[in-house]
Amino acid sequence: MRIIDTQRSGNCWKVRLLASFLGINLRRTTLSIDRGDLKSATFVADAPMRRVPVLELDDGSMLSESGAILFYLAHGTRWWPQELNDQAQTLAWMHFEQEQHMRPLAKLRLHLALKKDLPLLDAQVRNWLQESNDALAILEAHLTTGRHWVSTNTAPSISDVALYPYTRMAPMGGVALNDYPLVQAWMARIESLPGYEPLFPGQPDLNLSTLETSS
Repeated sequence: MRIIDTQRSGNCWKVRLLASFLGINLRRTTLSIDRGDLKSATFVADAPMRRVPVLELDDGSMLSESGAILFYLAHGTRWWPQELNDQAQTLAWMHFEQEQHMRPLAKLRLHLALKKDLPLLDAQVRNWLQESNDALAILEAHLTTGRHWVSTNTAPSISDVALYPYTRMAPMGGVALNDYPLVQAWMARIESLPGYEPLFPGQPDLNLSTLETSS
C-alpha cells in the first residue's frame, strides 16, 4: 500500500502512526504544501476529495479521509474493538476529534505557527483558543475516570491515534498542555507503545517543526 501525504499534516501523521504500530510498511509519496503540490493535476486525479492523506490500496483504488483510512487499517486488529459498545465509543470520540478537537487546534497551528498570518489577539484566534481548551478539558475529564485509553480501558484504539497528533502539536498554537496532566500522561503512554513513529520518522525532536525538511 502507498500513502500520499505531506510532512507536517497531523491527519497524515495519524495514518503513518497506526501503520507503524501495526508493522505495515507504507510506501510514501510525500508532497510539498510549500510548492503547491496539492493543486497539481496529478494529485487531483489521485485524490477525489482533494486533500491528504490518500491511501492507495493494493488493487490501485484510492481511499480518502484519515478516519476512514484508520478504520480500514485497523479492521481485524486489536486497534478496532470487538465489542459493539466499544466500537460505538470509538466512533463517538473520532467524531469529537474531527468536530470539536482537531478543527480549532489545527487552525491555531496553521495561522500562528505555519503561516503566521494572524496576531495572537485576533478575535478568531481567541475563539479557537477557547474551543481548543474546551476540547482538551473534555478529554482531561474523561481520563480522570481512571481510563488509560479513550474508548476502552483495556487497549488503545484508533480513537487514541486520531486524537494524538493535534493534541501533541497543540503548543504550536499557543495551547499550554501543562494544564492537562492526564492528557500528558495519556500521550506518554502512546509514545511508549512499540512502533511509535514521530511526525518526522526517527526525529522526535521535530514533532513541533514548522518547516518542511529534505528527505
